[in-house]
Amino acid sequence: MTTSARPSLPPRTAAARLIVVLRGEHAAQYAPVLEALAGAGIRAVELTLSTPDTLEELPGLLERFGDRLDIGVGTVTDPSGLATAAERGAHFIVTPITRADLLDAAAQAGVPLVSGGLTPSELHAGWAAGAAAVKVFPASQVGPSYVAELRGPFPGIKVLPSGGVDLEAARAWLAAGAEAVSVGGPLVGDAMKGGSLEELAERAAQFVGVTVREAGA
Repeated sequence: MTTSARPSLPPRTAAARLIVVLRGEHAAQYAPVLEALAGAGIRAVELTLSTPDTLEELPGLLERFGDRLDIGVGTVTDPSGLATAAERGAHFIVTPITRADLLDAAAQAGVPLVSGGLTPSELHAGWAAGAAAVKVFPASQVGPSYVAELRGPFPGIKVLPSGGVDLEAARAWLAAGAEAVSVGGPLVGDAMKGGSLEELAERAAQFVGVTVREAGA
């Protein structure tokens, strides 16, 4: 895939600059959490293939929430899973790794892909192959200054940190020039295990406030 054909993140996701990662024991847990997140102003979520039956539940979740949320599929590690997610309507794909066959499969399916890596070689490989953005994982191991360091040799690279991004880290990464932040536990907490949805909505609203301010809106 060439960079001239590079896809972009969905406009709603790009504007929100915040993707909430949901991981649980079963995909049946998603719906009430998505309802609370959408109500709190979240506009993009990543449903993980490490959660059983995510792909089976995806079409119904898209029908119910797709007018309010961009719903991506993450923890994708093989082309068949990517193809199924795309066929069932995923708005974007997120991988924890950089693999040429995944980027090729995403290009064939016409779906934006965020490829994962940590080292400059891994991140550049995904970006050069046409990823919509590159996921720095685990972001807690490098810190927000990594954005500027990467843009020295790789001008224009779009960076999306993931892993250990709490509220203050989200603010710092966005201020440093990250395209968006990917947030899991610090925002989701115990909501996927039956925890308070009201408290989830409060945390989500705090993150929305940070991303909106840093986005200049």
